[in-house]
Amino acid sequence: MKRDRLVRAAGLVALLVLGMAVAPVWAAGGTLRFVPHADLKNIDPIWTTAYITRNHGYMIYDTLFALDADLQPRPQMVESWSVSPDGLTYTFTLRPGLKWHDGTPVRAADCVASIQRWGKRDGMGQKLMDATKELKVVDERTFTLTLKAPYGLVLHSLAKISSNVPFMMPERIAKTDPFTQISEPIGSGPFIFKKDEWVPGHKVVYVRNPDYLPRPEPPSLAAGGKVVKVDRVEWIYIPDQTTALNALMAGEVDYFEAPSLDLYPLLTKNPDITVIIADPLGSQGWLRPNHLHPPFNNKKARHALLWMVKQEDYMRAVAGDPKFWRTCGAYFVCGTPLESDVGSDPLMTQDLEKAKQLLKEAGYDGRPIVLMDPTDIPTLHNATLVTAQLLRKIGVNVDLQAMDWSTLTSRRAEKKPPEQGGWHLFHTSWIAPDVFNPVANIGVSGGCEERAWFGWPCDERLEKLRDAWARTSDPAEQKRLAEEIQRVAYDVVPYIITGQYFGIRAYRKNVKGVLQAPVPFLWNVSKE
Repeated sequence: MKRDRLVRAAGLVALLVLGMAVAPVWAAGGTLRFVPHADLKNIDPIWTTAYITRNHGYMIYDTLFALDADLQPRPQMVESWSVSPDGLTYTFTLRPGLKWHDGTPVRAADCVASIQRWGKRDGMGQKLMDATKELKVVDERTFTLTLKAPYGLVLHSLAKISSNVPFMMPERIAKTDPFTQISEPIGSGPFIFKKDEWVPGHKVVYVRNPDYLPRPEPPSLAAGGKVVKVDRVEWIYIPDQTTALNALMAGEVDYFEAPSLDLYPLLTKNPDITVIIADPLGSQGWLRPNHLHPPFNNKKARHALLWMVKQEDYMRAVAGDPKFWRTCGAYFVCGTPLESDVGSDPLMTQDLEKAKQLLKEAGYDGRPIVLMDPTDIPTLHNATLVTAQLLRKIGVNVDLQAMDWSTLTSRRAEKKPPEQGGWHLFHTSWIAPDVFNPVANIGVSGGCEERAWFGWPCDERLEKLRDAWARTSDPAEQKRLAEEIQRVAYDVVPYIITGQYFGIRAYRKNVKGVLQAPVPFLWNVSKE
């Protein structure tokens, strides 16, 4: 299996836009029934990095820029932009005719407020805001971003493809404290969220936005024309994999986002089903420790986890067939320009006795270690069971607490001690575009409680090195700095890499126009 750059998504439909201020009428029909990988409980894609909420965000919101299949930023809501000769001032003008779902026009002030809110939560956004001197509204459709010094990641930041995505929201909503969830899900994107039909734990409903103005370019990853070809999309949450499989086989649902890899043989034998690899770069598995509380507030305890892990065991449990996984000690993903094995020896050489000794030196006193277990996501649940077994082998008293993924994504924000409703450890995974450089990868942030991702590592060295990486445009220097960041990360241990694996998607043969992408985009998809 090729594991290099994302393959180019085929351009499928050449669009003719007769007038940018008038919404074209597109042929659309039917209902697409889609089985998501998790239940949607949190609807604010800035408050949480959960992929289920990111996917919801792509349904109803839009972005200023988006990455195409070559991972290059392309304009989306932006009509035109320019950069001053000194490289410090970016001027952006929005496309005419953009509307929020409540019928009001999209304004530059909305976009400025949205960027500012996103910039307080997202790692890439934080770095962009650090480099920004001023965000200023010029007129209803134009705003400027002025830098303190030249910064080469402005457009790549605004085109960030995954969590947290810089989705645009109305100003009154975007002014919500970024650490408080929004309650009014109004976007300008291709679908409208039917909040009155939302049944958490069962169904989420979206309908085609009749006022949406697709771009004229063919679709390419997250960029290009977002043409909606169905009238309605229903997310049907089916936590049991076998039940979801049977529903797909019977035609009761059309599209299964994340089948367990052990279902691959059954899916490929069915002539009515198409199976694709979701993303040729795959996903990076994580074991995330809580740096705030004992024992993992002690670096030696985190080092014990490095020596405890054996990636082959995790990957067999998560992905089974070796064609769907690989071992990898690179914080910035194998198969990318920043791949490196610097500092990875402890992770790639399991030594349970050494892990046990380091845990003892860290002062572990036998207290129960809260390991959160998302039972409705097979890849994460299986990885969690491996961790529970390994922890017991090194003398840990494991408190394995079962919950669904949506509950976990809420609880991981809790900073209380584990015995008071907090946590010690949990598993997650990230698609390659979220982790393939030091700025996109929020997991290597050492920004402490104020700026780091859940788990809250605190290390000034990491932040200074990430800032330096963001400021340079020289590939050789970026490579050198990335290796130094990885060296420090293996000392700090913000998270433990459990391997790199490749998920699948499955849909019925009458479903057409599915784009190969790390995010399940549902525009361009039709039912015949």
